[in-house]
Amino acid sequence: MSTSDKVYDLVVIGAGSGGIACAKRAASYGASVAIIEGKKYGGTCVNVGCVPKKVMFNASHVMETIKEAKEFGISVGDVSFDWGKIKNYRDRYIQRLNGIYESGIDKLKIDRIAGYGSLLDANTVLVDNETQVKAKNILIATGGKPRELPIPGAEFANDSDGFFALESQPRKAAVIGAGYIAVELAGVFHSLGTETSLFFREDRVLRSFDPMISQHLCDSMRKSGMHLSPGSTPKSIVKEEDGTHTLYFENGTSFGGYDFVVTATGRVPATDKLNLNAVGVETKESGYVIVDDYQNTSIPGIYALGDVVGKVELTPMAIAAGRRLSDRLFGNIPDAKADYHNVPTVVFSHPTIGTIGYTEPHAIEKFGQENIKTYTSTFVNLYYGSFYEGNVGEKPFTKYKIICNGPEERVVGLHIIGMGSDEVLQGFGVAVRMGATKADFDRCVAIHPTAAEELVTMHPWGLSGGN
Repeated sequence: MSTSDKVYDLVVIGAGSGGIACAKRAASYGASVAIIEGKKYGGTCVNVGCVPKKVMFNASHVMETIKEAKEFGISVGDVSFDWGKIKNYRDRYIQRLNGIYESGIDKLKIDRIAGYGSLLDANTVLVDNETQVKAKNILIATGGKPRELPIPGAEFANDSDGFFALESQPRKAAVIGAGYIAVELAGVFHSLGTETSLFFREDRVLRSFDPMISQHLCDSMRKSGMHLSPGSTPKSIVKEEDGTHTLYFENGTSFGGYDFVVTATGRVPATDKLNLNAVGVETKESGYVIVDDYQNTSIPGIYALGDVVGKVELTPMAIAAGRRLSDRLFGNIPDAKADYHNVPTVVFSHPTIGTIGYTEPHAIEKFGQENIKTYTSTFVNLYYGSFYEGNVGEKPFTKYKIICNGPEERVVGLHIIGMGSDEVLQGFGVAVRMGATKADFDRCVAIHPTAAEELVTMHPWGLSGGN
């Protein structure tokens, strides 16, 4: 076993978004930094998450647009989709991003150490059980990994990583799960022409989201022709002689003929091999590292952020937390910390979702029913104006909700689902973060004709909830 002579100001375990952001900000302040990583740089987001997911979402969106072309009087001939080709393009793009991350780190003279790190003590990281790396400060930023499905035959299923490894398009696919990963992957499959079934335990998907969002997404997916199976807890997966798979559920139902099964039943923190307990870093029973508002663990000098702490598991949140931590440790900003409140997020489902702040049930629980006013709007995006020969019932609907608190009607929740919701939310997220009221929204002149104008033109007849 060898020991490095250098004592770093900061050693980061994990080269995902949060770890890299923290390392680069620390180096910009003149700190000596090393990053330990055994896989590709960029973490889940770049390699098997946000980036490749958005590429596949874009492909499915283009396919939907081509199918809708006839509604604009545009004739399109036979259309085919080459899954292998888009995977090829996608992989090359991600490889380029890996290189950009690495070169950016090298420019700041951050040492890159290949391998997997674990804690030996409060100031030592052991890499691949061979090399000891000394540090004044250690950051745990190892992210998360897909949760394993604990049923017989689980080995026949793939997780989200397996989805991105697919070389060809499945004819018939089953997706198990109700979270954002499950609905996104199911939407991509379905829109690209794979016969898709979505299985989930409860009565609707995205149950932590506002009920309007989760119910409308279920309705929209069913309307598109996707098979949804609520109340379905997996019991086993069987691989048949013809190579297809049959799924059996606790409610006695079974469905078969799937040539690809993907499980997306959540993620768990990648902390099991870090030797945290032996060093004294406290964790929850679920494996998440316990930290305070400043990313401090129970051991002075050891910090954690990103998906390993289980607060807000989003790439931009990890980046913000990483930068604020280095601001505090090396930038002489003692009060710097990440703000986990009112974090905007989107889901690249079909249709897309944007959300920030409290859901309506949580707002009522927090502030009281009498202090909550909820404004809603249901409309058809003008994009679909000429569709289906004017038959409104056939057209996709968009739904918006504004949740307000108190006599000043401060906006404490904003939930939107429909075409473009992912892009619409960013600007309104700024407004909510600044403490905007319903009157502030109303005073903004609408940009017409857009979907976003609905958020600044809601009138009392869209009112529900308290008063």
